[in-house]
Amino acid sequence: MKTTMKKLAFIATVVTLIFTGCKKDDSPTPEIPPPLANEEEVITTFTLYFTDSANVSNVISATFRDPDGDGGNPYTQFDTIHLMSNTTYYTQVVVLNETAVPADSISNEILEEANDHLFFYNVTGANATVTITDLDSNTPTPLPIGLQTKWRTGNVSSGTTQIILKHQPGIKDGTFAPGSTDIDLTFQTHIH
Repeated sequence: MKTTMKKLAFIATVVTLIFTGCKKDDSPTPEIPPPLANEEEVITTFTLYFTDSANVSNVISATFRDPDGDGGNPYTQFDTIHLMSNTTYYTQVVVLNETAVPADSISNEILEEANDHLFFYNVTGANATVTITDLDSNTPTPLPIGLQTKWRTGNVSSGTTQIILKHQPGIKDGTFAPGSTDIDLTFQTHIH
């Protein structure tokens, strides 16, 4: 009789567990938030600083400025790049959002996300070559970033320099094709 009672007690316990385990949960299902999209930055100012390799006190700049960012009002400044012939320049790009107070350094954000960003420089007509000198931390092979470059000018000439910043999260491979365009500017370029 004791064995039968133990079996009945065991069966009652199992049945109770099954029914309580299958009880419908009336609490609302929590909503899973959508993944965060990569919010585009407001870019108001893009400046190239050219430092003459033979005379570091000789710094030339060229700036594009659109105070309200892309869209809205037109840009207020779009300088021409003026460089001396047969000269080497070490160049730094500074990108800002001046709608923020104080201004946000988009350059720092590009550097923080260097594995997802790549600048491209296309010089047409002007006798100059541009070499990217900074690298990201991609492994096993670091890839160019383009915030720092070396420009070598040749003979007197005129043309344009197109500068494009590609945002390539998780797909950066050193080529132009993948990703979206964050910046696309074409500076008139004169070699004197």
